[in-house]
Amino acid sequence: MTRRFTGTDLVIATHNRGKLNEFAAMFSDLPLRLTSAVDHNLPSPDETGTTFVENAKIKALFVAQSTGLPALADDSGLCIDLLGGAPGVYSADWAGENRDFALACERVHEAMLECLPKQKEWVDVKRGAHFVSLLMLAWPDGHVEYVEGIADGEIIWPPRGAGGHGYDPIFQPIGHTRTYGEMLPAEKNAISHRAQAFRLMREKCFDGA
Repeated sequence: MTRRFTGTDLVIATHNRGKLNEFAAMFSDLPLRLTSAVDHNLPSPDETGTTFVENAKIKALFVAQSTGLPALADDSGLCIDLLGGAPGVYSADWAGENRDFALACERVHEAMLECLPKQKEWVDVKRGAHFVSLLMLAWPDGHVEYVEGIADGEIIWPPRGAGGHGYDPIFQPIGHTRTYGEMLPAEKNAISHRAQAFRLMREKCFDGA
């Protein structure tokens, strides 16, 4: 049976300020006290899973059991058709230890070009891709609930836009002419993979609780 969230304190299991800001905006109409893993001086656990579900569960349970409070974790990534779904669950790893996503975007571009036959150019690249957001809500007793959001789109080059975070400047969602990086936060939050997952999580565990 689905467990509903009934408290007021929720820890967002992230050290990523961009993600935290997105969650704060999405939860702004609920009487919640949001804190982050940083606020509780928690390190990032080793993400040893090979799927979004596994890694989200590792993060959510670690924070919930460390703080004694329910915790919400997001494990997300960019999956590129031409690269067989890479970088996928390793999306953050492509940015290196310093989480340099400008470098990660360059790596994506180079990897896609390497898939081209000789004498072909970027215009010939098959650019289909999708973003995945797996949201996992965990309680200190080990119970978890999760949902998944997916946004289809394509990789563009060169990057466009200084907004968002991560791979946002090179991802253009289907039906739109701008990248995530070119959108205002409210625009992105209305259509993104994380927004989709968030709506599902609210319906499942928060709204009407």
